[in-house]
Amino acid sequence: MSRQRIVALLAALVAVVGLAVLIPMASTASAATCAAAWNSSSVYTGGMAASYNGHNWSAKWWTQGETPGNADVWADQGACGGSSGGSGGTTGGSGGCSYPAWVAGRSYVTGDIVQYTNGNDYIATHDNPGYDPTISTWYWSPYTCSGSGGTTGGTTPPPSGGFVVTEAQFNQMFPNRNSFYTYSGLTAALSAYPGFATTGSDTVKKQEAAAFLANVAHETGGLVYVVEQNTANYSHYCDTTQPYGCPAGQSAYYGRGPIQLSWNFNYKAAGDALGIDLLDNPNLVQTDAAVAWKTGLWYWDTQSGPGTMTPHNAMVNGAGFGETIRSINGSIECNGGNPAEVQDRVNDYLSFTSILGVPAGGNLSC
Repeated sequence: MSRQRIVALLAALVAVVGLAVLIPMASTASAATCAAAWNSSSVYTGGMAASYNGHNWSAKWWTQGETPGNADVWADQGACGGSSGGSGGTTGGSGGCSYPAWVAGRSYVTGDIVQYTNGNDYIATHDNPGYDPTISTWYWSPYTCSGSGGTTGGTTPPPSGGFVVTEAQFNQMFPNRNSFYTYSGLTAALSAYPGFATTGSDTVKKQEAAAFLANVAHETGGLVYVVEQNTANYSHYCDTTQPYGCPAGQSAYYGRGPIQLSWNFNYKAAGDALGIDLLDNPNLVQTDAAVAWKTGLWYWDTQSGPGTMTPHNAMVNGAGFGETIRSINGSIECNGGNPAEVQDRVNDYLSFTSILGVPAGGNLSC
């Protein structure tokens, strides 16, 4: 076997298993550092990076199992992989970011970094007794290595203080909220959809945050209700035509959380997107604040519902708050369906934009 063939095979091995090996290759001084290798079972959201076939790729939106280079969701960021890394990193240099394996039940403190069973690295955002890194108080990988060479991919998770709504403003918006809906739970969930309230101008970022929280306020009575109050409806949310059925029980898929996630197929879709088994464990949405907030952001960022666009796109592309209402409840409220309900959402939005000190923009109603 030729030396070139051996080098190519070794480079492919490094990309797959993430070994911190320095491979001598010709003309790599100007090549970018490779992000973490793409994994077909991992979930990627807009802005997240992965490397595949010697190139870095950036996800445009949520994706899982779509191969970079063969799917429009991935944007080619150019060739990567070089030998110019420094003392740290997994894709260059002589060192590495080798984090200890996560151990269930072991206590961790804020800032601890572990490698989960899926091969991704996670950083603790709060002290915790060994919570599963894919839910609860952890930010999702990628996590940037320290050191001057290479990274495990992506960017460092944002601190909770980086959210455009401060805790004081959140408390002002929801003075009577249920203690379940914590601000820390919301900020811990932000990493699931990093484009939320971070896209566009500072005004647009705050308008999107206000729009999301206004709709959430309407759905939950001001963050008072964690679960649907009409228990008579509980047994209605099992669509038995779905091949996976209702493994948690006929009456297990009632409304929960900030968007009142309902129906077995929505629990399945949200869980698949977030990497959490909500089909078998729907109660997580009413017992784990971060999971609950993540389901709200899942709908906001990825679902058009009865509308023509996602609520996220409605706010960042200038369609206006009214289109977020259409994407959530469609003709039930819009086009004269229930103007009082629409106005309640608008009133909350106007209140929240005022608290954040930004104009509300146009197209408030639907």
